[in-house]
Amino acid sequence: MPISNDEILKVSLSLFSQNGYDGTSLQDIADCLNVTKGALFKHYDSKEALWDALIDKVEEYYGEHFGKVKNIPLPDTLEELRKLTLRQVDFTIHDEMVKKVRKLLTIEQFRNERMSTLATKHFSGDIEAIYTDIFEHLMKCGKVKADNSSILALNYTAPITMLIHLADREPDKISETIESIRIFIKDFIKTYGVI
Repeated sequence: MPISNDEILKVSLSLFSQNGYDGTSLQDIADCLNVTKGALFKHYDSKEALWDALIDKVEEYYGEHFGKVKNIPLPDTLEELRKLTLRQVDFTIHDEMVKKVRKLLTIEQFRNERMSTLATKHFSGDIEAIYTDIFEHLMKCGKVKADNSSILALNYTAPITMLIHLADREPDKISETIESIRIFIKDFIKTYGVI
């Protein structure tokens, strides 16, 4: 029975996120798919080619579901900021593919240059850029008081990102983590918001 690229990439992500790149062989992937290595070679001519396709797929998925830096809707109110943030947090914490990708990035960021770049991009760069744009807009609308939108974005995103990583390590505390994020957002808006 033929296998699809999507099936191969899904199984590969699961194995890579559990065992890392070096700890996962093409034979492991073929065994999980109940196919031969030859069947995999019909889709990808090497483990590196499969890896590259997986990373491209992850980037595309993340952009479609979380949002790319330049296409996030800018909130006009502090309530819209709160709702947008909580939607993004919910997606980030609960989406199975995103959780596996975050684990994979964490494992591989010190072994693989491309993964290191992606980890920096996803764990800080993109999210800070998104929220810098958001806070710049809210400053222009007179909704937040601050002098520097990028510093404000860092102050906002760093604690939330840290709490999301905590939820990864302690999945039994996801509800508590989300509640901590809600409280943080409320306090942040109270501190920086103009009502």
